[in-house]
Amino acid sequence: MELRHLRAAVAVADHLHFGRAAAALGIAQPPLSQSIKALELELGVSLFHRDTRNVQLTRAGEAFVADARTALSVVDSASRKARAVGRGEEGALSIGMVGSSLQHPLPTIIREFRARYPSVSLTFTVLPTMLQVEQLRTASLDLGLLRPPLPGPADDLELVPLSREPLVSVLPNDHRLAHRQRVHVRTLAGEPFVMFPRHLGPGLYDEITALCRLGGFTPEVVQEAVQMQTIVGLVAAGCGVSIVPGTVAAQARPEVVFVPLSPTTRLVDLAIALPVAGRSAVAANFAALARDLTGPRRLPRPGAVLA
Repeated sequence: MELRHLRAAVAVADHLHFGRAAAALGIAQPPLSQSIKALELELGVSLFHRDTRNVQLTRAGEAFVADARTALSVVDSASRKARAVGRGEEGALSIGMVGSSLQHPLPTIIREFRARYPSVSLTFTVLPTMLQVEQLRTASLDLGLLRPPLPGPADDLELVPLSREPLVSVLPNDHRLAHRQRVHVRTLAGEPFVMFPRHLGPGLYDEITALCRLGGFTPEVVQEAVQMQTIVGLVAAGCGVSIVPGTVAAQARPEVVFVPLSPTTRLVDLAIALPVAGRSAVAANFAALARDLTGPRRLPRPGAVLA
């Protein structure tokens, strides 16, 4: 028994006329009649009473057509779902993100993605860059919003650039530099620093320490924290100062101030990372949408060293 046999029986039941049923199916009448005969032969019962003027369902035909409609509905639904999943219009997406991406541009991307793909479920996990890389490689994440450059060979990951922003200082509100319009990085020499461990975000960590070296010093890290909001909280508690991406300043709180730094030559990147091989259609759609919304930019190759 084939699906075409089921479709033939349902069409004849709908139209109670072989010619009209054949036209509805887009086939000639003889093949339709042959399908019905083959189906009745296989079942061993007559599905239709027919004469030169009328076609009527038998009791067996009524029972068969009712279940045939259900079977065809399930098959059609499965076909639609498979096509939708294959196009990335249905499914699930697991997203990793550094905390600073929560301010910009992630909210805009998420709103637009939900509007375009309402049947895709999204889950989010805040993770440092290197933990995202590890989970991307084990397929625990589908894509990540992280801070390049990535250390070492990373040819298995593609980076889609999203934004580029300056580094800013974050100071307790009673700090001696808190009321300045701009802070030269050299004035932070000798200050206790709150930083994240380098192995969790080597690209951003190296950008911050390179900026400090331009000011003639290496930051003295007295406290480490994983997330940006925790770093800001520890600065608010008076544990030290820090240097963070500019978008972190959107997490304003009264105990701290964010002051632009000079020189302003150091810019840090935010990018989407996703596997080169084995990526889902949903992840590819998300990355393509993010690229469209944030505009074309160029980032160094994964693993490239910035001067």
